[in-house]
Amino acid sequence: MDRIVARIDALPEHSGRTLVAIAGAPGSGKSTVAEAVVAALVARGEQAVLMPMDGFHLDNRLLDPRGLLARKGAPETFDFGGFLSTIRRVRGEASVVIPVFDRSREIAIAGAAEIGPETAIVIVEGNYLCLDEEPWRALAPLWDLSVFLDVPVATLEQRLVERWLSHGFDRAAAEAKARGNDLRNAERVQGATLPTDLTLKN
Repeated sequence: MDRIVARIDALPEHSGRTLVAIAGAPGSGKSTVAEAVVAALVARGEQAVLMPMDGFHLDNRLLDPRGLLARKGAPETFDFGGFLSTIRRVRGEASVVIPVFDRSREIAIAGAAEIGPETAIVIVEGNYLCLDEEPWRALAPLWDLSVFLDVPVATLEQRLVERWLSHGFDRAAAEAKARGNDLRNAERVQGATLPTDLTLKN
């Protein structure tokens, strides 16, 4: 976390907001690291906010007829166009309303948060922010700083199983959930990541 804050401090001054991407596979600790970076910046008086990519999940009502419900969380299950447009707006507009993902209900809530005109730094976190696939490559020029959390697949699997166990699944179901979808997405991220400004072993 300290290394990320130090790299933010070293960025050249420019007009407009600073956009920092924190990317990594499912279970890599993106949310935890991003929250810690925002907290550190806010604690010293910076106007910083967190923007998770999860708010751009497609709803189950769209995923089901596409045959993608079981793959929820894969790149093709996000509204990439909406996300790209919103990131461009965040850079250029004073106030931008964004969706937020409600994990307890597994749905995205439109218009649930706002990035206001006072915000100087936006920490964006998500699996595919630095994915070396179309159309995701279009995001790369928008980041002032890109960070990738590099975690061994075995560690990811352990974390993902523990995550599903914490949600009330028994071990067999938790392992099936982790291996059937999450690890497939993790391997896709690990195998196709654009060069980033900073890579951290997490």
